[in-house]
Amino acid sequence: MKPSITITSSVPSRLLNPASGYLKGYTHTLNPYGGCTFACSYCYVREMPVGKFRGVAWGSWVHIKLEAAERLARELRLAGRKGPLQIFMSSSTDPYQPIEYRTGLTRSLLEVMAASDNPAFLLVQTRSPLVTRDLDLLRSLGSRVRVSLTIETDLEPVRRVFTPSAPPLAARLKSLKELVAAGIPAQAAVSPVLPSSPRLADVLASTGVTRLCVDDVFMGDGSQGKRTQRLGLHKLYDSLQLEEWNRPDAYLRVIETLKTRFPEESIRISQEGFLP
Repeated sequence: MKPSITITSSVPSRLLNPASGYLKGYTHTLNPYGGCTFACSYCYVREMPVGKFRGVAWGSWVHIKLEAAERLARELRLAGRKGPLQIFMSSSTDPYQPIEYRTGLTRSLLEVMAASDNPAFLLVQTRSPLVTRDLDLLRSLGSRVRVSLTIETDLEPVRRVFTPSAPPLAARLKSLKELVAAGIPAQAAVSPVLPSSPRLADVLASTGVTRLCVDDVFMGDGSQGKRTQRLGLHKLYDSLQLEEWNRPDAYLRVIETLKTRFPEESIRISQEGFLP
């Protein structure tokens, strides 16, 4: 962890929260942590109450939820009485951010879910290669799980400008390849779309992945891009002299590129790509 990261912890009142809006295809969201030290420049959570209420910079703090495994087991039993659960992990943090190396919190939650009939479906959304540490648990969940690994560009210089604290692209691509090879249901999430090259399709195809999700800040932040644009992203595009990528139709360029290597039915757009 970086020295400047403030770490706090407490026992949460609950772990499972009702899903709505963009994630209405799910019954619940599950966030093992509060905050996210990947601190992606475009993260819509920066503009949400959870990102602002502390009054300090997003990415400078992380909150650990204590006794999480025990509480999740209880909540799964109670919520499961109403029917099958579909859980999105995670909506406002990355479950495999750096502190997970130390705490194993996300792994403990996977252990609970693997030992239970619920959830009926779990989507694990991450950009971290650490997800491959848990191949054994993901494999035991079988068709009940899908790992969605963010690979928003194939250009490392672009990645360094927009997400300097996030894992390098090469490590993510290697992890996606390992997930596919292990038989874990997985997808590449080109989300949000960042400037990329015509090689993006070849790069993703080399991992063996057969499911893709393409999303951008205009479709995916819940406010037609207004929330994300308040973050001043135009300055980053300008610094790269790639202003033409900061447009609502830029994602169409990516889709056309992906079609050179993937059948159209394997490419899902925005919300559809994250549904169970």
